[in-house]
Amino acid sequence: MSEAVRVLVDGDACPVKDEALEIATRLGAQAVFVSNGGLRPSRYPGARLVTVSAGADAADHWIAEEATSRDVVVTADIPLASRALEKSAIVLHPDGRAFTPESIGYALSMRSFNQHLRETGESKGLNRAFTAQDRSRFRQELDRAVRRLTS
Repeated sequence: MSEAVRVLVDGDACPVKDEALEIATRLGAQAVFVSNGGLRPSRYPGARLVTVSAGADAADHWIAEEATSRDVVVTADIPLASRALEKSAIVLHPDGRAFTPESIGYALSMRSFNQHLRETGESKGLNRAFTAQDRSRFRQELDRAVRRLTS
């Protein structure tokens, strides 16, 4: 018997938790929200909530250790995405973009470059607004990823 498909969500600041739960439930996957305590169980019935210590990157470490090739990891954290890809997980950004083995090197380089710009004051580090189009693309890509793992 094969391992169950899971959707592992880096939950503290994820804007698509409701969508992740709805799609995982509909397609028979387990939704797992990992946070350092900022999630209320009553808000996400049917999801498994994992509360980790408040240490820096504790949720990321838990997800990276747990991820397998039967998981879809949802995160905006690029180093976590890289670690999950090393475990052969499918990795999606909350805006629906897939992190892949081919794209992660560029993403890590751009993260480092942008961090340098912020540290030197050359950039304010403002992120663009999350849009309805991002939410729609995430729904489509998560649906596609879970179906691929469950077929």
